[in-house]
Amino acid sequence: MNDLGWIDGALTTARPQALAALLRYFRDLDIAEEAFQEACLRALQRWPVNGPPRDPAAWLILVGRNFAVDETRRKKRTAALPDDELISDLGDAETEMAERLDSSQYRDDILRLLFICCHPDLPATQQIALALRLVSGLSVKEIARAFLISESAMEQRITRAKRRVAAADVPFETPGAVERAERLGVVAAMIYLLFNEGYSASSGENHVRASLCDEAIRLTRLLLRVFSGEPEIMGLLALLQLQHARAAARLDAEGNIVLLDEQDRSLWSRELINEGLAMVDKALRHQRVGPYQVQAAIAALHVRASRPEDTDWSEIDQLYSILETLQPSPVITLNRAVAVMKLRGPAAALEMIEPLAEPLAGYFNFFGLRGALLMQLGRSDEARVAFDRAIALANTAAEATHIRAHLDRLMEQSQESMLGLTSHPTNLKPVSHR
Repeated sequence: MNDLGWIDGALTTARPQALAALLRYFRDLDIAEEAFQEACLRALQRWPVNGPPRDPAAWLILVGRNFAVDETRRKKRTAALPDDELISDLGDAETEMAERLDSSQYRDDILRLLFICCHPDLPATQQIALALRLVSGLSVKEIARAFLISESAMEQRITRAKRRVAAADVPFETPGAVERAERLGVVAAMIYLLFNEGYSASSGENHVRASLCDEAIRLTRLLLRVFSGEPEIMGLLALLQLQHARAAARLDAEGNIVLLDEQDRSLWSRELINEGLAMVDKALRHQRVGPYQVQAAIAALHVRASRPEDTDWSEIDQLYSILETLQPSPVITLNRAVAVMKLRGPAAALEMIEPLAEPLAGYFNFFGLRGALLMQLGRSDEARVAFDRAIALANTAAEATHIRAHLDRLMEQSQESMLGLTSHPTNLKPVSHR
């Protein structure tokens, strides 16, 4: 196997299960992370030769566990151990042993680890950041983007969280029913951010990381088994299902972004849509509305529209208004501006987002939407500045390519205007609502 791209994908997918299990074994964050990294290095050495194991997570757990045990023994001995070449576990014995490791022993360690990371001794922002780092393996840059803060600030936040966990002697045991209920909101928020990173990656070559979306949905299903009567968890599951249902239509064959209005709706997953619609209806019947349920209701209106022109933008605008009350956020207001544009035009939408310039100064979608609105209003020079800023803030090649397409059309419009062929602004779609 000469193409090693599959190894990176396998390691990324297996990371949550492997790290969670290693933490359960050794009850030390640093040891678990070091063991996992060593297991990854050995995978890079052996998998290209031996091929991928049937269960990469089991292989990494076994190798990481053996490494950590050996390291512990090494540190306790005064005499040096033999050279690595003489240690018997450097063959492919791990593969055979990993085959016998029952996945039920570690499969749901992730959910357990989530609740541990969300210990009340940590501030809420540190809880979520630590969970994203340990459970999903997101980089500091990726997590910083989710919180709209600098990488250095996020690095400090995660470091402080690890120190607090060590100093507080946080128990690495599954919390009881009361503790789980108290930590539920933070766990749900972490899963939501994990899904968002998969839905729209903050870095790398792939704009969509479907494995993260799938894992977020799986974790939410597990949460719902524990909290079967909690409407917000129902709403979260519905939201993730309805959003992920459009995955096959969100990028074209070249990997370019396809906006919601332009997507081939026949590619949407009817199975996920039907399950999501049933779940959001079930959640709303409890009459205890929360932010995830409102977002799921918005997503439901989009997928229920057989054509873009059938979308009930008035209802979407009202739902965003409710969401702003429940969970005030500049990003929510930015998304609401798309509905306002559909209902009252680009000028009204632009007026709505202008106060967001400072809090969203480093946010790609703000400048992409602002540029599109300015372009529709014929304010080409201002649109070009906004688009240039959006390209500078693009997290993936797909985002940058999408904005460059807007700039190309802006250039064509300017050239046609100079030639006297047209004096009307082009009718471009906004860059949000993908």
